[in-house]
Amino acid sequence: MNDSWLTAITATRHCLTGCAIGEVLGMALATWWGWGNLASIVLAIPLAFFFGYLLTFTGVRRAGMDLRGAVRVALAADTVSILVMEIADNGFLLAWPAAMEATLGDVLFWASLAISLAIAFVVTVPVNHWMIGRGKGHAVVHQMHEGHAQHH
Repeated sequence: MNDSWLTAITATRHCLTGCAIGEVLGMALATWWGWGNLASIVLAIPLAFFFGYLLTFTGVRRAGMDLRGAVRVALAADTVSILVMEIADNGFLLAWPAAMEATLGDVLFWASLAISLAIAFVVTVPVNHWMIGRGKGHAVVHQMHEGHAQHH
């Protein structure tokens, strides 16, 4: 496997982590609050974006980037990746009605979430690979890290 595919897998795994945190938190809160499926999705998606962006933002800030630059890099690196992942993830869950009815205490809730995130990962890796090959997406983060490493 060449470096661009490894970079795409790493970028997607990073994105998946943020999405998973947001999805689980959103679904858990919505379930706990007794909200319906639509409200659960409406809460989980922005949280997935927030945590996806936050992970990249935190990493580039730690590497020395200023606040404005870190926000720009996070938006550039993660927007398409998170969007594709959320469409795949939520599309799968919506296609499985029993999964949407499961509660936090149900094995089905956690199993369907794991399966939906795995599907989202598989769908998103080629998207990230395509973007990285064109100098977009997480290529921006890697260029920033390489530039930072050369200055120190």
